[in-house]
Amino acid sequence: MSEDFGPNFITVTDEDGNEIVLEYVDALELDGVTYMAFFPAEDGEEESAEDYGLVIMKQVTENGEEFLSTPDSDEELNKVYELFMEQIFEEEE
Repeated sequence: MSEDFGPNFITVTDEDGNEIVLEYVDALELDGVTYMAFFPAEDGEEESAEDYGLVIMKQVTENGEEFLSTPDSDEELNKVYELFMEQIFEEEE
């Protein structure tokens, strides 16, 4: 979708059944896997982006269906986080 239409949002459900609205920031591919970065959407409550920071999810295909999942390990998460930070800061320059 074009950025002319404004930010993109998705709603995900956590392991406790809570719905969380996330705003899409960027995507990158690493080792054949697509990772997406999101910020929690502002909802007027005290708990917001400052409490959660950047949310990283990866695109997974299972039984022909695509869905988002969290990285499998802290090592994977940290590696992808660093790449997103480099990408975000490059875009700002």
